[in-house]
Amino acid sequence: MIRKEASLHVSKRPPASSAGRIEDYAMIGDCESAALVGRNGSIDWLCWPRFDSDACFAALLGSPDNGRWLIAPEEASILSVERSYRGDTLILDTRFATQAGTVRVTDFMPLRNGIELIRQVTGESGSVRMTTEFVLRFGYGADVPWVSRTPDGALQAVAGPDMVVLRTTVALRGVGMKTVGEFTVAEGETVSFVMSYGRSHLPPPPAIDPDEALARTQAQWTEWLGRSNAEPAAKKIIARSLITLKALIYAPTGGIVAAPTTSLPETLGEARNWDYRFCWLRDATLTLMALMNAGFFDEAKAWRDWLQRAIAGNPAAVQIMYGLAGERRLSEWTADWLPGYEGSRPVRIGNAAAGQMQLDVYGEVIDSFYQGLKGGLALDATGWALVQALLHELDGRWSKPDHGIWESRDEPRHYTHSKIMCWVAYDRAVRMVETFGLEGPSERWRQTRDAIHRDVCARGFDRNIDSFVAWYGSDLLDASLLLVPMTGFLPPDDPRLHGTIAAIEQRMMAGGFVLRHDPGLVERNLPTREGAFLACSFWLADAYALLGRLGDAETLLRRLLALRNDVGLLAEEYSGPLGRQLGNFPQAFSHVGLINTVHNLMHSKKPAEQRSGQDARQEAPKEEAV
Repeated sequence: MIRKEASLHVSKRPPASSAGRIEDYAMIGDCESAALVGRNGSIDWLCWPRFDSDACFAALLGSPDNGRWLIAPEEASILSVERSYRGDTLILDTRFATQAGTVRVTDFMPLRNGIELIRQVTGESGSVRMTTEFVLRFGYGADVPWVSRTPDGALQAVAGPDMVVLRTTVALRGVGMKTVGEFTVAEGETVSFVMSYGRSHLPPPPAIDPDEALARTQAQWTEWLGRSNAEPAAKKIIARSLITLKALIYAPTGGIVAAPTTSLPETLGEARNWDYRFCWLRDATLTLMALMNAGFFDEAKAWRDWLQRAIAGNPAAVQIMYGLAGERRLSEWTADWLPGYEGSRPVRIGNAAAGQMQLDVYGEVIDSFYQGLKGGLALDATGWALVQALLHELDGRWSKPDHGIWESRDEPRHYTHSKIMCWVAYDRAVRMVETFGLEGPSERWRQTRDAIHRDVCARGFDRNIDSFVAWYGSDLLDASLLLVPMTGFLPPDDPRLHGTIAAIEQRMMAGGFVLRHDPGLVERNLPTREGAFLACSFWLADAYALLGRLGDAETLLRRLLALRNDVGLLAEEYSGPLGRQLGNFPQAFSHVGLINTVHNLMHSKKPAEQRSGQDARQEAPKEEAV
């Protein structure tokens, strides 16, 4: 036995976060949870057994005392660090060159049979002295586990309902509240560590063969990406984003998390810190099209089916986001023992925005059903009944103010983007009747659609600035207006669209990228000194492509691709002045944007044309609709 300590609660607040830059992390995962691995060989974030479970490594938002797992050479001996994913997989290789030789640390999580995280250290040259520091803290870094040995010699850590078992041939010892060890790896040698999760009231998880798990995991990821039908030039660019998106799909349900992290800040040292480990309806259509156009119809159907199940029930109670399995209660609280990433507090768990009214979600959901039909995903009778119920609810809502796509915590407003997405909801329902032969009151829907169109054109467009505006009566802009061309609300040659793009170029750009909020907007109690919102920059490239400005679209895409970190990952935002990524990481919406923009410029299936109705592709025959 190494040590036995009763489960404790850490009340002392760590002095500061010790995490690296956001872009210094890489993600590994098993399509049910994910971990972030730093360039220094430290796993600083892991939530088990689900993306939204309590973290057992939380150094990302605190200090090593809040949980991390370091495997690396002695720091003074490191000459350089290089890392890459192994082919088309989520297996991470980090190479440390030292004065004594070179070692490779391989990190991966096998796709689920059990629940494991595996680390292997392989000597490539010389003989390198390694160190490991294993600090397990359940409850977001607060709870110290009871640590003991199992009959087969494995390390077992238990706190409340959670159990972790660590198996390795390395001699480990307890020092204070940590488990440490030193070992040497010579050329051709491999040392393995297998960490497994289980419930504390059950027997310990069985041992697995790490080499077999590695081979199986590599084969599974390679086979998955090999199913893509993306054209070769596009596939080369989007492969890592597709793998990242797949890794953020919660496999048991098909729900897609916005990111595997919480509270990585939009503004360093301030309060714009949100929990993104949930599934947003606003991402529905763009995500569906990214998957379908790349040939991943199983994942697209699972996402569309998740949407249908999640919003089923009372249409008046539709939410903007749900949990991984469609859970509705996402209560927000703060982990105030954590100092936050680089002092960015509070650290939020849960998301109170789930209770907001955002009218755009009606259009997103119904458009996703329509685009699914166009792509060959049948809509069953329940799904069509749900569409009609949503429209019945929207009849009484579309003329009301809401909180908008960016989840403002200020007073509700008549956001232009929200109104246009209400138009989308009725427009797509009319198209489903006319094109696919579904039965519904299409004439009434058409009248409402046209009324919304007149309302937006009269109240959402400012002739003085020749642009649509963020909300009715305002002279401010909003990056969500970049989506107007893609909705089909106006034809691509309409001068109001060109005027809006010009206004955004003039007022909403920073360092060649798009801000989501007008610099003139100061939202009550929330500073807006955030970075450029990467998804919005991809939307501008999409708008360029749809409006015929292909050179500008290609230039912006190249600029965006250059922001990816060394393993091809993007966060939510980018700060030009800091030269750093900001926000939760990796961000599904950023990678969806990358996939769709590349398709718009390099693929025969162009989502901007598909969504706006400008594509010449034949609609599916009526008998395939239901």
